[in-house]
Amino acid sequence: MPRIRPLSAVIPLAVACVLGVAAPTHAQTAHPGTSSTCRGEGVDPAALIRHRTDTVIKAPLSTVWKLQTDVERWPAWQPPVLTMKRLDPGPLRKGSRFRWTTPAPATPTTPGTTLNITSTVRQLQRGSCILWKGPAIGEGLRIDEGVHLWTFTKVKGGVRVHTEETWTGAQVEADVPTATEALGAGLEQWLRDLKAAAEARA
Repeated sequence: MPRIRPLSAVIPLAVACVLGVAAPTHAQTAHPGTSSTCRGEGVDPAALIRHRTDTVIKAPLSTVWKLQTDVERWPAWQPPVLTMKRLDPGPLRKGSRFRWTTPAPATPTTPGTTLNITSTVRQLQRGSCILWKGPAIGEGLRIDEGVHLWTFTKVKGGVRVHTEETWTGAQVEADVPTATEALGAGLEQWLRDLKAAAEARA
């Protein structure tokens, strides 16, 4: 089973992410039963690989929401997102699909590759939450399904952004600690990029 320690690509949703392991700063491991939901749906409760974290962004909710849901513009503020393509027209909504790529650097047991991620929005409540899921596939590296949840809550001074993600698949489940570390690093990087982009626009 290939190890994936240097993964830092947010493969949220199966994607989501940013390959390159930065130490999580305020990460928490989610426990089944304590996960958040979007319109009653959340991350995979049976997944062995899971992570959750949050941050407060000092920017208007409208700014944070637009950055996160205008997926076609992700490459403008997230360096790990190499390409992005919407697969359907109109505003992002339940059932919307998008395909994007992100690099996965080489490890001692896996080659450097580019992950191709196809995400499908499962739930969305405007200004409040979004949940998407899908596979992330590259040469020598595969996540069968990533499920990625985001919630946005107005707080004093800004917006609390909470995110949770789970991964499933035989390859990543063969080394749960390493996969979990990679997932956590990716989510932390995504939050840092989102915070920097939103606060720069505030």
